[in-house]
Amino acid sequence: MEEKVGLWWHRFITRLADDSYPEAAIELDEVARAIGMLYRAGGGHAGVRVVPVADSTHSGPRAWLQRIAGSGQRAAQSRLDAETLALPPQLAVFPERELNRDLYLWLAALAAVIEPTGDWIADNRAATARALQRFAGLRGRHERLLQAHLAQRPRLQGLRGEAAMLEAAVQSALRGDDHGDWFVQPQQVAPVWLWIAGGAGPAADTAASDPEGQGERPEGDPGAQNRKRRRSQRIEEPNQRTAMLLPSKVDSILSWSEFVKLDRGTDDEEDPNASAAADDMDQLSLAKGDKTTAARVKFDLDLPSASADDLPLGPGRRTPEWDWRKRVMLPDHCAIQCLMAHPAAAYVPRPALRATSRKVRRRLEVLRAAPRWSRAQEQGDAIDLDAWVRYQVETGSGAPTSEAPPVYARRERGERSMATLLLADLSLSTDAYATSDARVIDVIRDALYVFGEAISGTGDAFEMLGFSSVRRQHVRIQHLKGFDEGWTPAVQARVGAIKPGYYTRMGAAMRDAIRRLSERPERQRLLLILTDGKPNDLDVYEGRYGLEDTRHAVQEAREAGLTPFCVTIDEKAHDYLPTLFGEQGYALVHRPQDLVAKLTQAWVKLAR
Repeated sequence: MEEKVGLWWHRFITRLADDSYPEAAIELDEVARAIGMLYRAGGGHAGVRVVPVADSTHSGPRAWLQRIAGSGQRAAQSRLDAETLALPPQLAVFPERELNRDLYLWLAALAAVIEPTGDWIADNRAATARALQRFAGLRGRHERLLQAHLAQRPRLQGLRGEAAMLEAAVQSALRGDDHGDWFVQPQQVAPVWLWIAGGAGPAADTAASDPEGQGERPEGDPGAQNRKRRRSQRIEEPNQRTAMLLPSKVDSILSWSEFVKLDRGTDDEEDPNASAAADDMDQLSLAKGDKTTAARVKFDLDLPSASADDLPLGPGRRTPEWDWRKRVMLPDHCAIQCLMAHPAAAYVPRPALRATSRKVRRRLEVLRAAPRWSRAQEQGDAIDLDAWVRYQVETGSGAPTSEAPPVYARRERGERSMATLLLADLSLSTDAYATSDARVIDVIRDALYVFGEAISGTGDAFEMLGFSSVRRQHVRIQHLKGFDEGWTPAVQARVGAIKPGYYTRMGAAMRDAIRRLSERPERQRLLLILTDGKPNDLDVYEGRYGLEDTRHAVQEAREAGLTPFCVTIDEKAHDYLPTLFGEQGYALVHRPQDLVAKLTQAWVKLAR
């Protein structure tokens, strides 16, 4: 009974002391895409991800109800580091929903231009001036946000001593007045919602301490709570001690926020209170260790022996890799080996799959004989709007024009010149079940079969490859069909024999595909990537490193005159694929079983 009364009182007084406006709340997920677009449009780095930030303590004054409830001590304050733009997971600061949405957009604009020097107030004042100059349309919104926020700031008359001086400096800076020589940190005052804190994340230290990725890294879905970005510091791990021994009296155990020099054993069960404990800390202390729980381990898989492995085709090649931290291309950084499966039994697709492939093939055969539009012609059946606009611009600029302007389009029959290379992700994650009765690798196999059946009916040249990797020295390209091969039973048997591999070093695989496709003489060359997740590998190739290298490979493909396009079944693709391929450069298949039809549909759309 006492526990029930205590729980009721806690909920009542906490709700009563809450000074936010839940009815006007805006979730970060609602505006994440708009934030990312605005941030990058303003000059922010394309590899920076938008993530929710964890709460941190501050020393701002609290109302008497908050003192009774024990609340109001922590807030989600925006931060920017080398990998992430960490924003509050929810904004309910203002009573108007529109103002809370405008605050998200303002923070994105501010993050795009801020140049952290360590002086929080000076950095944000300078960034505010740059943001208002670069995003002139935000001036009115910023003024409304500023007035609303100033009305919420603590009253100087109710503060004393240093707290009053620090708050006065913040309010003067917000109004654009001289704030004096006070050096203020975000945690010393009440949250300034219109400002952002800058700092370096721990990723660079992690990569530097493990350049070849010998340590194990966690894998899996961390859940919504662990997606929050938390402040951390890197420290040296203390001397190893037997886990069964009790700590000596000289060991210092001071508080949650301080590193406890105590070597604790690990087990295979996840701690359900780990996220809550992390939320109680303002800064996490990270030490490089050699153990992790098996529930979230990334296994260092052994490569098969030469006798059991697929047949190597040639001696292998070296390919470069982009290091975004050094801003250099590392020459001959990755080793690529092309392999082909041992001759297997003939692949016999299911009757339903065979019927689907015949139906799709008949549809694509129509493209072979269908007339196509020739644009920018001097005579034609219709107006070419793009050519007409160009002609009007040239005429208005005073440039010489012909008496018969090429502003028409007409339908003509002719041979299409197109080559397609399909690069399929065969990583270990494809061993997971996509539906109740089929794994991801089974869905990919069906999609490859239908794609091969359909494209072979058009007469266009195409090649099919798979890829996976185990660190940079073992990037495996699985040969399924070459440009010089027909859609034969042997090729179909290779498609039927695909199996899950290792990890996903996408940039290296794409560069090998770019090299192959660039040698083709066709006018239109399409590079299709089929995947079920983001780039990752055992070493530093994860997070922003893998994304940046893949994004650089996509740019290389476009510079080579190719058309890269990604088809994915990853539900989180919207978080990173726009950065890699652009908003129109990928297709998300929400139901894995629809991949069979969607893959070919994507090709048809690009081939027109």
